[in-house]
Amino acid sequence: METLLVYLLVGAAAGTIAGLFGVGGGLIIVPALVLVFTAMGISSDILTHMAVGTSLATIIITSISSVRAHNKKGAVDWRLFWMMTPGILLGSWFGGVTAEWLPGAWLQLLIGIFAIIIAARMWLSGLRHNEAAEGVGHIPAAPIMILSGAGIGWASAIFGIGGGSLTVPFLSRCRVQMQRAVATSSACGLPIALAGALSFAVQGWGNILLPGWSSGYIYWPAFLGIVATSTIFARLGANLAHRLPAKWLKHGFAVLLCIIGGRFIWLNSNLLVS
Repeated sequence: METLLVYLLVGAAAGTIAGLFGVGGGLIIVPALVLVFTAMGISSDILTHMAVGTSLATIIITSISSVRAHNKKGAVDWRLFWMMTPGILLGSWFGGVTAEWLPGAWLQLLIGIFAIIIAARMWLSGLRHNEAAEGVGHIPAAPIMILSGAGIGWASAIFGIGGGSLTVPFLSRCRVQMQRAVATSSACGLPIALAGALSFAVQGWGNILLPGWSSGYIYWPAFLGIVATSTIFARLGANLAHRLPAKWLKHGFAVLLCIIGGRFIWLNSNLLVS
């Protein structure tokens, strides 16, 4: 029962963050699941891969809920979405393959470093009043959009995120207005999560260390508990994104990511000095 409550709370936090910032919630889900799976006694060889794979599976549902809320406000740029999706699907699949090659400790270390980088970006963005010019300026040609989607999908699958922390800055550089960038990023999170989760399921299939109720690296009890609340709170976050100035929220989220990233780096710091 206590574990179920943790899953529900994680889903609520991740859903709110997904809707508010378009970051998919994975940066909250993965560290939380690492802690829960460690407490469950799951092997350290696979628990980080399970956390990432399960996170991607939950983001499928979260993204659907979040993008519906954004689309009702007409904020999703579907032209950009379809330009990036072929690359996203390919990159996300190979992200799962790449993660399978990494030992669990190295995967945690990389997630920790990534969390610190995103925290710095989030903090700095909170200091700016205009992260992107109004309207859409120059959009790169289709091949560049496909390659960008592949890179975003690859990194997102490795870290178990919906890609918003990468997609939003990329679209901002293309001069896409911020709320539109966040909404389009939420849509891009769906193909990232679909291809990434499928890849993690395939890579982990048949692993003898997996607990029951697993499909490869996707652990269904955690999935069900998280999506039970994340879908509700994703809509809340998306609505707040259109109402509230996010400066103080971005700073708070940045501090939380620094704590999470710092802990992962500290726990695996021996890899940096060995």
